[in-house]
Amino acid sequence: MFKKVLIAEDMDSINHAVAASLSEMNIENIFHAQYCDQAWLLAKKALQEENPFDLLICDLSFKKDHRNEKITSGNELIGILKSEDPNLKIIVNSIEDHPQTVRELWDSGNIEAYVCKGRNGLKELKEAINALWAGKNYNSPEIEKSLKQNNILVLNEFEIKIVQYLASGFTQDQIEEKLKSERIKPNSKSAIEKRLKELKEEFQANNSIHLVSIMKDLKLI
Repeated sequence: MFKKVLIAEDMDSINHAVAASLSEMNIENIFHAQYCDQAWLLAKKALQEENPFDLLICDLSFKKDHRNEKITSGNELIGILKSEDPNLKIIVNSIEDHPQTVRELWDSGNIEAYVCKGRNGLKELKEAINALWAGKNYNSPEIEKSLKQNNILVLNEFEIKIVQYLASGFTQDQIEEKLKSERIKPNSKSAIEKRLKELKEEFQANNSIHLVSIMKDLKLI
């Protein structure tokens, strides 16, 4: 069984519950981090000491407070830690269950399991740990079901960015500048206009404000 586990979670109650479940599985070396930067430092120190973590259990969202964090999301933390230690096994433990979010994480190749927090969350977490130990991947049943749907709408980075900037009040000229500064392609004003028009038609939105509202309701942005 896994010998050294890092839990990246900002809720004390969940931290304790997860730790208790790990103890029931005879996992004793359990470390906690309530901030992404803290988790990264713990993992980096363990690597330097040649005693790395073999499992990370990580939430995706962390509430902001007075601290000035460089790493602000679980998704970002996961990508960094996986690049620094490809042998690290990673379980996402999150309330976020939107198929696009899950699919993007799996497509990144950075995770081995995705567990939904909820009524059966701790039971499924144990199942995920056992699956990983046996060399298998794992999804919570509801995630597995949603990913098998053929009608899941997945937007690319360009589409998500232009609607996010639109929601923030940027003009199309400003969106063009932002995309170019971030080296996201396509980034021409004509491409932005064309895709926004197509998105309005696809989502049957009356105007840009309506489009933003629909996409927010669908948790696409």
